[in-house]
Amino acid sequence: MTISPVIASEKDLVTLNAAVAERIDGHMPVSQVRLLVGAMLVAFAAVLIFLAADGLALPMRLSLMVFATTLICWTIFDLPETPVALAGAAALAVTGAVGEEAVYAALGNDIVWLMMAASVIAAVLQASGLVERLAFRLLARFRDVGRLFWVVTLTIFVTAFVIPSTSARAAIFMPVFLGLASTIGRPGVTRALALLFPSVILLSAAASLTGAGAHLVAVDFIRRSGGEAPGFLGWALLAAPFALLTSLLACGLILRFFLDDADRNWRLDLPAAPTEKRPFSARDKAILAATAAIVAALATSDLHGIALPVVALVGALVLASEGISGMPFRKALKGVEWNLLLFLAGTLVIGEALLSTGTATELADRLIGAFGQIGKPPAWLVVLLAIAVATFAHIVLASRTARATVLIPAVALPLAGFGVSPASLIMVTAIGSGFCQTLMVSAKPVALFGGMEPPAFSPSDLLRLALMLALPFIALLALFALVIWPAVGLET
Repeated sequence: MTISPVIASEKDLVTLNAAVAERIDGHMPVSQVRLLVGAMLVAFAAVLIFLAADGLALPMRLSLMVFATTLICWTIFDLPETPVALAGAAALAVTGAVGEEAVYAALGNDIVWLMMAASVIAAVLQASGLVERLAFRLLARFRDVGRLFWVVTLTIFVTAFVIPSTSARAAIFMPVFLGLASTIGRPGVTRALALLFPSVILLSAAASLTGAGAHLVAVDFIRRSGGEAPGFLGWALLAAPFALLTSLLACGLILRFFLDDADRNWRLDLPAAPTEKRPFSARDKAILAATAAIVAALATSDLHGIALPVVALVGALVLASEGISGMPFRKALKGVEWNLLLFLAGTLVIGEALLSTGTATELADRLIGAFGQIGKPPAWLVVLLAIAVATFAHIVLASRTARATVLIPAVALPLAGFGVSPASLIMVTAIGSGFCQTLMVSAKPVALFGGMEPPAFSPSDLLRLALMLALPFIALLALFALVIWPAVGLET
């Protein structure tokens, strides 16, 4: 009788499970299937673009091919977003679809400088611990779980105007979550809090122009397509009410469906930690004053006429100085998400190619021609289609900025050919792409809060919340795009 070998360790068991997951019933491994499907799609795209499609100039074909290949690399091959974006930008320059100067110019784009300066500001705030201390001081005043959840939601929402990265906000609020969860000590409340924090972090990002790189990409597309791009305050006036409503909606759904009456009405005793009890020092007050001044200067950029990147850069230099925060500027620079900045630069080149070569306009004309036999659809249907596609795009494309880069030229601009304002469609596409909480891998904040040991919530909890939130999210965004935004001056 042959005795099977015993698995020596937990590591061996994990390796065996991974191998079984990769190969099921003796069929081809998943990685090989992905490689085969991706290669077939690239070949099909090449045939369609270079042989089947007629009437396209060579720069248009090259732009489309690079666009399609980067999309396949992000989705099917699941390759890292930044190297793919940079490779796409380089390919466009090498083939002559865009000039080499376009690649260099992307690195100096005002979007890149704005995000870099905002990241420095966020690094100073994260290192100071002020956000955590202020949050604990505020939350310690409330004595039942229900009220606590609403105040947590509003607190997270406010930080969207100061901290540009959802990942940075998730890292800042993780100690707050852990402190609340350990003090309350109820598993049901811990699960609900773990769902609330990343949900509100992601939904509230829509409120601020610097809340996500996708918003800056959207503004760049609006500007280059001939529209009037909103500034920091303009974006907030359009998007902050929507972000607030969806954040409150998520909070209400979590309270209603993930907590019972006993948990909702549980009385709290949240003593402030020793670090929270000490008074604010002169340095703390200086950081708070400088941050408030930066936000005020960004919000009033239309009045004083200084560009947003310059305002943010000056603010970053002031805040990241030893006289104000005690943090040397070189140390603050280590908090900059250079990977995101390079990714933004690469995607800007790809977007520039689609616009400058006339590819986006050609796609719009052909889409209109294809539907010409059916008739012109009503504006509300066009807007609803753009919102639906953007809302569920996170299932196949994880990066929010990548979704905006793909969906704006491939969906928003072609649909604008049916008589809907390009600016409105670009806005709903960028904001709709912020719904990214269906799967654990859909967004970094979700992965951070869901990846704790032991797990605070399950994938089924996340999916359940996403299914409850998706339709109200789509309906609210359609209401804003079709009714509220036109009333304040954004055409539909």
